[in-house]
Amino acid sequence: ENIVDIDFVVFWRIGDAGQFLFNMVDPVETTKVAAEAMMREIVGGVDIQFALTDGRQQIQAEARTRLQDLLNEYEAGINIREIQLLSVDPPSQVIDAFNEVQRARQDRDRLKNEAEAYRNDMVPRARGDAARIVAEAEAYEAEVVSRAEGDASRFGQVFEAYEQNRDVTRERIYIETLEEILGNVNKVIIDQDGGAAGVVPYLPLQELTRTKGN
Repeated sequence: ENIVDIDFVVFWRIGDAGQFLFNMVDPVETTKVAAEAMMREIVGGVDIQFALTDGRQQIQAEARTRLQDLLNEYEAGINIREIQLLSVDPPSQVIDAFNEVQRARQDRDRLKNEAEAYRNDMVPRARGDAARIVAEAEAYEAEVVSRAEGDASRFGQVFEAYEQNRDVTRERIYIETLEEILGNVNKVIIDQDGGAAGVVPYLPLQELTRTKGN
């Protein structure tokens, strides 16, 4: 993947004329060969995508520093001013495979970003739903507990009254129960003893018949 064709240029000048003239047989060719070897080593150690995009400036700076250090060891008398990458391309023989790899990487990055966006959307939403469910459960619990406490309090009051006067309390409970059961029922009450003297029992037969028919 990191096999690439690179064109680059080295800007240099003579820093020490004596070293340049007498220490190297061919300082120009030496600089060229050293620069090519240094660039192969640097580019071979990085990812091609890095070399094609964000890594160009870093590669240029590292190549300049390392080439200058090497020439200083040779006492070549040369100062490297700048190294510029003119082009960084995959070899023509593998351009299709390279493009396929790049498309696969782009798809991978796209899917990764979509997954992260989905996670960032769903996690807060799930947390919000969980918090809402917990709040509703707590509210329901509080309502049930309050209702049970109220029922227990009323029962305690009735029981206390019953203990103080059982007959009266029993009769009151009986009457309240009848009111609750018979409150919405059509009914006729007849005194089995025939009522008081001079009172004639009366049955509204038409009303009873109509009620029975309904």
